[in-house]
Formats: sequence, structure tokens, C-alpha cells
Amino acid sequence: MPVKYEITSEQQAEIEAARKKNRNKKIEAKLRILSLRAEGKTLKEISEITEYHFTNVSKIISQFIHRGLSYVLQCHYLGNHRNMTYEQEEAVLAPYLEKAGKGEIVSVAEIAQAYQTAVGHTISPTQIYAVLKRHGWRKVMPRSRHPRKANEEAIEASKN
Repeated sequence: MPVKYEITSEQQAEIEAARKKNRNKKIEAKLRILSLRAEGKTLKEISEITEYHFTNVSKIISQFIHRGLSYVLQCHYLGNHRNMTYEQEEAVLAPYLEKAGKGEIVSVAEIAQAYQTAVGHTISPTQIYAVLKRHGWRKVMPRSRHPRKANEEAIEASKN
């Protein structure tokens, strides 16, 4: 027979206090699950109310019982899954910065190739654009002609 976890009134008060202080919507959903369980709702009822799968509901309640409220309040979905540090990225981009400073055309494909050799595996083009944006790079294309350039007749007339 499965274990039915009960939440005491002290724990319920602690959950409600945490809900008042909370500003994260993912953590709020977890706290709502816990408060519904404290009210005596079943997993199926909580699942229908919160639109979470009942196995996730069960897992959140189990985490609260075994690890405490502090574990539930932590955000376990953190970003910054970068391949290199900011300084390492700068080192890879440095030769291309010099090329761009001289007025030469620098393509993203060249930078992507250098980045992939530095990292040691293939990466998507969007990641290269994110690296370039992080370092303040922007797309600047040379104009094929000046927008206010006079037509040939006006140039010939001014020479006479």
C-alpha cells in the first residue's frame, strides 16, 4: 500500500508564510500543491486543480516531507550553461576584433569555426550570435553605394 504523506498544521502555517513572501511563479505552483495537500486533497484532485501530472505532485510532496521546505523553495532550474568563461570567449574573438578594426570583413562562419575548435564540439549558430551579442558585437554591412550619391548626369555636369 502506498504511503500517504500528511502535512501538519505547523507545516501548513510555514507553507502559507512562504507563499506570502514568494515571488517566483514556479515555486508558487509547488507551494500551492503543498497547501492543497495540507487541506486534505488527494493526488488526483490536486493534479486536476494545478494541471500538474499526479506523479509530479507526488514527487513535490515527497521532497517536502523528506527534505523540507527549504529544498522546495530553491529554484533548481538555473541557466548559464556556457562552454567558456567570458575571458576565454574574449580570447577567441580577439583576432577577429583586430580584423574588424582594420576594416576587413569578418563573417560569423569564421568565428563559429574558431569557437568550435576551441570548445571541441559543434554548436548551433544561435549560440555564436549569443556570444557575439554578449561581447557587444553587432552586424554592420558595408554599403554598396552612398545613399545620397548623385546620378551620372549630375556628376558630369559638375565637372564642366
